Amino acid sequence: MASENVITLDAGNFSAKVLQATGTVLVDFWAEWCFPCKMLAPLLDQIADANVGKVTIGKVNIEHDGCREIAAQYNISSIPTLLIFQDGKLKDLIRTPTSRANLEQKLGLT
Repeated sequence: MASENVITLDAGNFSAKVLQATGTVLVDFWAEWCFPCKMLAPLLDQIADANVGKVTIGKVNIEHDGCREIAAQYNISSIPTLLIFQDGKLKDLIRTPTSRANLEQKLGLT
C-alpha cells in the first residue's frame, strides 16, 4: 500500500474498523493480480491523503486468509468492488470504474 492513510482490513479487524466505525468508510476489495485494482489504488490513496479525519479508506485483499469470507458475506463477485459504509451500515456499492469526483460525491466529500 502506498498511502499510510489507507488501512489494511482483514477478518481480525473488519468488524471494529468498518462495522463499528463512526462516519464514512470505503472498503476496496482487491487482489494482487488484478490490474484494474492496481489502477484504482492511486486514486484511493489520493482521496485518503486529502481527507484524513473525514473518511476512512480500507482495503481487503480477497486472497488472504479470512478475507474470502468477508467478500462472500457481501457477495463480491468481481474486483475491484468498492463498498461504502456509513456508521457501520452498507450505504453504496460500486463495481464499475469511476472518477475521483464521483467517488468524492458518493463519500459526501463534495
